[in-house]
Amino acid sequence: MGASVFDKAKRTDKIARIIITWGGIFVIVCVIGILVLIAKVAIPLFLPPTADNIARFQLPEKTKALAVGMDEYLETGFVLSSDGHWRFFSLTDGNTLDEVTSQPALENATLISVAQHEGLKYTLVWSDGRTTLEEVSFRPVFSGSDRSIQHKLKTIKSFSAPEQPSPFVFIRYSEHSDEKVTTAVRLNEDGLLQVNQSVTRENMFGDEETEDANATLPTELPGKIIAATLDGQGKKLYAGTSNGYLLRWNLETIGEPRFVEKTLAFEDGRAITALGMIFGGNSLAVGDEKGGLTTWFPALVEGSSNIRKMQKIHDLESQESAIVSIVPSRRDKSLTVLEQNGTLHAHHMTSERHLLQLRGDTPLKIVNDSSRGNGLIGLDEKNQVYVWAVDNPHPDVSWKLLFQEIWYESYPEPAYVWQSSSASDDFEPKYSLIPLVFGSFKGTVYAMLFAIPLALLGAIYTSQFAQDSFRNVIKPAVEITAAMPSVIIGFLCALWLAPIIESYVVSVFLVMMVLPFVFAGFVGLWHRIRHLDFAKHVEQGYEFLMILPVLIVSVALALWLQPLVETAFFGGDFKLWLFQEMGLRYDQRNNIIISFGLGFMVIPIIFTIADDALSNVPYNLKAASLALGASRWQTVWRVVLPSASSGIFAAIIIGFGRAIGETMVVLMATGNTPIMDWSLFNGMRTLSANIAVEIPEAPADGTLYRILFLSAVLLFLITFVLNTLAELIRHRLRKRYGQM
Repeated sequence: MGASVFDKAKRTDKIARIIITWGGIFVIVCVIGILVLIAKVAIPLFLPPTADNIARFQLPEKTKALAVGMDEYLETGFVLSSDGHWRFFSLTDGNTLDEVTSQPALENATLISVAQHEGLKYTLVWSDGRTTLEEVSFRPVFSGSDRSIQHKLKTIKSFSAPEQPSPFVFIRYSEHSDEKVTTAVRLNEDGLLQVNQSVTRENMFGDEETEDANATLPTELPGKIIAATLDGQGKKLYAGTSNGYLLRWNLETIGEPRFVEKTLAFEDGRAITALGMIFGGNSLAVGDEKGGLTTWFPALVEGSSNIRKMQKIHDLESQESAIVSIVPSRRDKSLTVLEQNGTLHAHHMTSERHLLQLRGDTPLKIVNDSSRGNGLIGLDEKNQVYVWAVDNPHPDVSWKLLFQEIWYESYPEPAYVWQSSSASDDFEPKYSLIPLVFGSFKGTVYAMLFAIPLALLGAIYTSQFAQDSFRNVIKPAVEITAAMPSVIIGFLCALWLAPIIESYVVSVFLVMMVLPFVFAGFVGLWHRIRHLDFAKHVEQGYEFLMILPVLIVSVALALWLQPLVETAFFGGDFKLWLFQEMGLRYDQRNNIIISFGLGFMVIPIIFTIADDALSNVPYNLKAASLALGASRWQTVWRVVLPSASSGIFAAIIIGFGRAIGETMVVLMATGNTPIMDWSLFNGMRTLSANIAVEIPEAPADGTLYRILFLSAVLLFLITFVLNTLAELIRHRLRKRYGQM
């Protein structure tokens, strides 16, 4: 019978071992599976874009093409030849769909130059001196279930021939609710810029009145202008010279161009060969004769509130030969450039990524993109048309953008910024994860500063000083608080605690200053009365009762002192003084609230694990210390704490991991502002709270959506690394102090 019991026990142990082993393996597999799942969503952010050549066909040899373009559906393309002939063709087979001719003033006039602007607007300069601004548009038309793409050619503005015709003309047309403005800039052969501005307004009788103004820009220039461009509204004029200078004019006042500044862009004096306005009209792309590609914008001068000067903000990847043309995207901060050797390149300004490099059988001479950025079209020297379908869903993401300082448009200097959305279409997304990582650690550090002393001191008291009956009540009560839903704690912190702290913020700090003095005074008083019977009873495991009057007196004294201190040192209003003297704003939902709320969340975890570690220290170690004459506190400090150090350290790290991943408390009890500031008086945004805030508005598989999954991977890795390091340190502590 003994043998059968023994065999049964062995079978039970074997089954338990198998269940535990496979259960542990299953947990590990599940954790790894979760990591793989979220990482799989984030990985496409860093995949290189692709471009598939979907069409290639030959134009007639006699066609002298000056411009090419395509619709956003990659179905219809067009080519503009020197005789003003627009040929629309199918991008699938090259068959002609339609032919339209722009009418010059003279019958035999031909085009001598074409300049493309935002959208599909083109400036046409005719040999008779006349200039026209024309626009190509496409729109889908449905007939039942069939869809077709219709195209339209529209002449927006026509300019008569000037006294000195120029082959180099830029025109911008903008239409507002009360006026229509057309700005034309001509670069003469002698290097002078002539500005013509036309404003059409509606008078009080409902008739249109047109005002024309002409001006020749000053001749005192640092070099010969060889490249120029206007912003989309025709109010800012930029020019580049043959010796590396950038020039800027303000054209907002009709007929009165104002020279703003000249900036030496390149110390070696290299020629600026191409300019282009990045989508949004704030940044200027600059291409030079050595293949360099940079972007600039007028940034605030340090120490000034309104003076701006052109600053280089991004260095994009250089090319092998001179940049001859720049085609900014009409959708984002991307740009397509063509270098002198006929190679096409695609870049993104903010992320500084080199996206694509494309070539034809022979060097390309004209390139263009689609309005949605999903296609590129090029024409080579042998009149062969190339059409590429581009898959580039996340051009604005790079490791540098996520984890380094970036100089964003209109910012005075590089910065870490998270701002995922804006009301403006020309918004520059800001996806730096550093403010979120900083916010996660900031909130956790303040919470741990509050939680660790209370939890550890409480664990030391209950395990080493308190009566067993008292410990048996307190420990379960503290453990039950760990089950309290975090949304309730966040709710209480946001709507109940935050207004109280705001009203008594000075008292909060006064309590911390007054408490040591009150405690010292109470200890002195206690030494005088400890011989009494009730005092002896308190010292037998009920010492916690001593702290209650200390806390009551400290809080009462702090509340009484607040108006006196606030009047004497802060002019009667601490929050106003804080803003005026320290430059800090007091937000109602701040890190003081987080330290209480988040600290309350992790105290039960730290307390429970630390209490178990302290209670498991062998009794013979404590007895030996007491037998040698050490006091109870000396025994705790010299013997118990070192022996339980591995367990205490594990408790702190587990609490840290619990705090850094908390969502609801930081979501509800902070302003969720992604700023990098250690101030106690403002909020922050954590990785976990950011996911909760942003994920409902993030389009599936979009850039923001995938970055949120990447932040989840980052949060996973942070906790994994912390726990791994903690386990290594805990193992060393166990070996050092012999606790098994």
